[in-house]
Amino acid sequence: MPQHLPTLADIEHAAEVVYRSFAATPQYRWATLSARLGTDCWVKHENHTPVGAFKIRGGLTYFDQLCRRGELPREVISATRGNHGQSMGWAARQHGVACTIVVPRGNSAEKNTAMRSLGVTLIEHGSDFQESREHAMRLAAERGAHMVPSYHPDLLRGVATYWWEFLRTVPQLDVVYVPIGQGSGACSAIAAKRALGHRARIVGVVSAHATTYADSIAAGRVVEAPVSTQLADGMACRVADAAALAVLMPHLDHVVRVSDAEVAAAMRVLFADTHNVAEGAGAASFAAAWQERELLKGQVVGTTLCGGNVDSAQFAQVLSSAS
Repeated sequence: MPQHLPTLADIEHAAEVVYRSFAATPQYRWATLSARLGTDCWVKHENHTPVGAFKIRGGLTYFDQLCRRGELPREVISATRGNHGQSMGWAARQHGVACTIVVPRGNSAEKNTAMRSLGVTLIEHGSDFQESREHAMRLAAERGAHMVPSYHPDLLRGVATYWWEFLRTVPQLDVVYVPIGQGSGACSAIAAKRALGHRARIVGVVSAHATTYADSIAAGRVVEAPVSTQLADGMACRVADAAALAVLMPHLDHVVRVSDAEVAAAMRVLFADTHNVAEGAGAASFAAAWQERELLKGQVVGTTLCGGNVDSAQFAQVLSSAS
């Protein structure tokens, strides 16, 4: 196993850390979704965590590792479109550490409110995540604060626990669809699969309007790509992470690109069939499975509702735009 991927022992210890804050999230075979897809379809409900997304798992284990090394800082700084920032805010508050998060201008209002409610000092800077990230790095250097990246082995430890739960509970899974933002979700799925010796194929999902990971995997190197998605902000990455890319390239079965229109349709389907709210990135997994539905007959399909943090007005617009 690549050195920076968590082992089974790492993941099991991470689960102990995570479960101090909340219990394992559920996974269900939804009958209506399965009938619609034409085959068994399971959903892992990471929208049921205390911050409405999977990222909190990584925040908890990242801070746990800082504590174990005796390196807990006075302040952490990071950049986000929302869910990673909530994860940092939750864990920093738990440890009494100041937390500053940089978001792009025009970021989700409700995600911003959620971060502030966790005690985060929020700074709006830049037109996209990459500009926010670069500003956060400058701030951390100026202040002598600890910069938390979006992709790091100590984040993967925690995130892998959700795939460990899913693959252990549904050992019959043939294929799982995993959205790719900065890579922690997909790389953690790979880590859990390898740690458990599971046979499921892992399919990466990117926004058709933010293709750096798809382009980079095809080229075998980091390729910057413009971001124009209006809906899948959790996947709105302009520059792939080289370390994540090194894990994804040899282990993903393939990559699917989903458009904002396909993501919106998946958000409507998930609400109609499960009455769960999915944000754009949270619906991307099912959108990809739906795109490939003719190839999935007779297979057990795993999808992830990895986040439900969509602004009310945007979700209302998505629901009302059904054709």
